[in-house]
Amino acid sequence: MSIPRVLSIAGSDPSGGAGVQADIKSIAANGGYGMAAVTALTAQNTRGVRGVHIPPPQFLVDQLEAISEDIQVDAVKIGMLANTATIEVVTAWLERSTAAYVVLDPVMVATSGDRLLDADTSEALSGLIARAGLITPNIPELAVLAETETAGDWEEATAQARQVARKYGVSVLAKGGHLPGERATDLLVWPGGSVTQVSSAWIDTPNTHGTGCSLSSAIATRVVEREGDWESAVRVAKAWLTTALAAADDLQVGSGHGPLHHFAGSPGAGRRARRP
Repeated sequence: MSIPRVLSIAGSDPSGGAGVQADIKSIAANGGYGMAAVTALTAQNTRGVRGVHIPPPQFLVDQLEAISEDIQVDAVKIGMLANTATIEVVTAWLERSTAAYVVLDPVMVATSGDRLLDADTSEALSGLIARAGLITPNIPELAVLAETETAGDWEEATAQARQVARKYGVSVLAKGGHLPGERATDLLVWPGGSVTQVSSAWIDTPNTHGTGCSLSSAIATRVVEREGDWESAVRVAKAWLTTALAAADDLQVGSGHGPLHHFAGSPGAGRRARRP
């Protein structure tokens, strides 16, 4: 089987922990060839975001066309889409794309709980969701998609995920990191309403920057390898993520919420990074 060619469409993180930088590391760590079309430039580090610059929509068009005219894209991971114009560009490109698999990480709610998208942008995102094979919302983002209050337990989260899956005809990986529990549990909900639980050990670390970006891009890579088996792709990607989080403290990057260790277990991974 050829190496999966995976395109990340997302914002950048100059500190390397999230966005397209994390995506490319994640794709490589999971055996794929990573590419990136940048939707937004951020000024950020492990302590937070200082600014965001959004290039003109036509430049995103140029990036996507340059890639697809020359390279066969097997899978697409979509992350930060800052405004309606950006979403419309990506939606139109997907309609022409031959990529077999699309994973959408709907970046809609900041860690602080603040909404990142206004009503018009959220409506535009709805059209894009229907073109994805899998979406990976966290619990607050799931509530936005279901147009209700944030779930406080798994019963509410399951109902919301089923509602979203049915509405958009898309599989939903509801990430349960915001809900209490002794293990890291996510729910994979299919459009028909069936539910599969995917659970792993809970890793106690403050260094979780870019976890959502990394998981979704890992799934996009693994689903190519597994020829469309979403459940298998989710399970192996989540197992990889657990290993990367378990080694995150070894990196010693930054003084805030540091990144996970994408290449834990790879040659050279045991070398200690310099302290910030």
